[in-house]
Amino acid sequence: MITVANPIYDIVFKYLIEDERIARTILSALLKKEVVAVETRRNEYSNIGRDNLSVFRIDFGATIQEADGSRHLILIELQKTWLETETLRFRQYLGAQYANVENMQPDNQGAYAIPMVTVYLLGHKVGDIEEPVLYVRRQSYNYDDEVVTRGLPNPFVDSLTHDSIIVQIPRLHGQINNRLDKVLSIFDQTNTEQRNKQILDIDETAYANDDEMLRIIHRLQAAAADAQMRHDMNVEDEYFSVIEKRDTTIMLKDKEIAEKNVKLEEQGAMIEEQGAKLEEQGAMIEEQGAKLEEQGAKLEEQGAKLEEQGAKLEEQGAKLEEQGAMLEEQKIRLEHQQFQIRTSVQMLSKSGMSPEAISASLNMSIEVVKEMLA
Repeated sequence: MITVANPIYDIVFKYLIEDERIARTILSALLKKEVVAVETRRNEYSNIGRDNLSVFRIDFGATIQEADGSRHLILIELQKTWLETETLRFRQYLGAQYANVENMQPDNQGAYAIPMVTVYLLGHKVGDIEEPVLYVRRQSYNYDDEVVTRGLPNPFVDSLTHDSIIVQIPRLHGQINNRLDKVLSIFDQTNTEQRNKQILDIDETAYANDDEMLRIIHRLQAAAADAQMRHDMNVEDEYFSVIEKRDTTIMLKDKEIAEKNVKLEEQGAMIEEQGAKLEEQGAMIEEQGAKLEEQGAKLEEQGAKLEEQGAKLEEQGAKLEEQGAMLEEQKIRLEHQQFQIRTSVQMLSKSGMSPEAISASLNMSIEVVKEMLA
């Protein structure tokens, strides 16, 4: 076992990638194509001493040799970060590359941007994606979602789109199944020393008879022995410690604000619900009031009808009373008339007239005359 500097540190990775041969080895493994030449482009390094940057970036002009022997130039934008909050900065850097006129190349139909591949070395996991290396490749489709191949690649299309390679360093677990696994094994953080994360313990025999990998190992070994390099890694640790504390504070504050917002939303929802209930109750009370008012009007109308009916009954009672008086008067008259008739019948009978003669004289039935004489 040998000890080497941890290339996850920006200063170590910068030192490593500055070796053109090592840069070709790493990029060839990532691209799965032979990189025959690499040129580091201008403004390649982010200054880790500034507290508003936490992304390391380096841009390459790489000459690719295809299987048929043809060669072409591509731009490789390599970005590395420890933090999970850098998506916006990745996009900002990418936009800057698209806008950079130095990334244009002449063509028989004008000038087009150099085809670009973005490589992201992440010190964190990306959601639930389990693959340690993710290739995001573009495709062209027609209206029917059929892949279009005729006429491609095309400089215009390649100027506006790009492929990406995403490496999740925490997903590297020492399994070597291909060339890329072997190259990326130098980033495997499971090899970190327990007491010092700046150092990796590497089994050099795993890279025997591989000159390119041994060159990488020996350069990382030299970095581990360099006092200035160790100092710079300490500075980087301090810097990212401050960043981590700051992000933790921000995260806690954001969490607190989010919790307060949730509570405010819940309270707002409760108030809104209570308001809706009060509004509903008010509507019910208003409806009940309208019903009571309607019932009152009906009762008033019924009272008026009952009063009218009472007046009619009273009028009818008066009429009945008047009719009773008239009937009483008629009864008295009849009784008087009957008394007079009875008296006349009895006087006529005493004068010697027979009942039949009395009946004929008074125009009365014989039965009534006999009844009066009985």
